[in-house]
Amino acid sequence: MRVIAGEARGVPLKAPRTTDTRPTSDKVRGAMFDMLAAMGAPLGRVLDLYAGTGAIGIEALSRGAFQCDFVERATAACAVIRDNLTKTRLVGQARVLPGSVERTLPKLEGVYDLVFLDPPYAGDQAAEVFAALAARGLIGVESIVVYEHAKRREPPTSCGPLSIRTTRCHGDTCVTIYE
Repeated sequence: MRVIAGEARGVPLKAPRTTDTRPTSDKVRGAMFDMLAAMGAPLGRVLDLYAGTGAIGIEALSRGAFQCDFVERATAACAVIRDNLTKTRLVGQARVLPGSVERTLPKLEGVYDLVFLDPPYAGDQAAEVFAALAARGLIGVESIVVYEHAKRREPPTSCGPLSIRTTRCHGDTCVTIYE
């Protein structure tokens, strides 16, 4: 696993040595950012929920995002995210927020330009998290939400004021973008 493009291109990223973290493959991450680039998506302020290794948020920072907040509950994964940020020299543009998404969202403020959501495939948190993002004012009509999910899981039809723009699948992994 490595950073695909931007100022940290080619930097290898670490992953925690647990089965609790499922890193997004380079192929899927590349496809995700290609879709966002084709849309002209803003990479300004980014929120990476269920951050795992931090690879998605780090990719956004490497490609020009000015800030990224990483939310992850696993202590080992938070340490890996910090290490990966240090290796890529992007630590000054990031905050690692340890804790569950459900407990951390109420503590966040301001609108994010881009939100990545990659919850455990076995769970069904997306609709609840989407509702919390909208209720807290963390997304607006100009925001974009990227939801990574299993092919067998039907994505929610909307995310607050946003609706599905596209869904693309790569094997068992699907990426749904809300705009």
